[in-house]
Amino acid sequence: MEELYPETPVPLDHTNSFTLLVAVLLSAQCTDKRVNLQTPGLFKKADSAQKMIKLTVEEIDAFVRPCGLAPRKAQAIRGLSEILIDQHGGEVPADMAALEELPGVGHKTASVVMSQAFGEPAFAVDTHIHRLAQRWKLTDGRNVTKTEADLKKLFPRETWSKLHLQIIFYGREFCTARGCDGTVCPICRHLFPNRRTPVVWKK
Repeated sequence: MEELYPETPVPLDHTNSFTLLVAVLLSAQCTDKRVNLQTPGLFKKADSAQKMIKLTVEEIDAFVRPCGLAPRKAQAIRGLSEILIDQHGGEVPADMAALEELPGVGHKTASVVMSQAFGEPAFAVDTHIHRLAQRWKLTDGRNVTKTEADLKKLFPRETWSKLHLQIIFYGREFCTARGCDGTVCPICRHLFPNRRTPVVWKK
């Protein structure tokens, strides 16, 4: 992983902790590429909570609709902006529990923000990581919560944030859901040279 991806830039375009939070929220069930196509217009209008509350839900929705799950995401963005102003001085809090209380912000989104905006080691488990951890027998794959706990036990805390992105990059390039079934990509072949049966992903 370190040889393939020595640098791990955040794949979502952002300029500050607020725009990162919004971009990660929008990435739910949407590709990073699509999010990066839609956010420039929105962030030109509103790159802070103070500016975002000046937009209506309908105006936000017009920018983010191609990202899917609209207008729910637009309502969440408007709602979390109000909470940031009312409860956190307009700033994104560097606190996992506070982040998870924001509309539309789950554990994975909060983990990404804590890691990338505030440098707090986190292992945000998305579908790529959950799938690959199962294929590589790093977890029993019962759920993403168990996968996160298992990975945190296996790897040093100081590697979590970078390794999380390295696994995502590898999954997208080599070990995709359809391109590898646990027997095709370089890591799967190296780890399990005698594996003949495709790995069934437990969602």
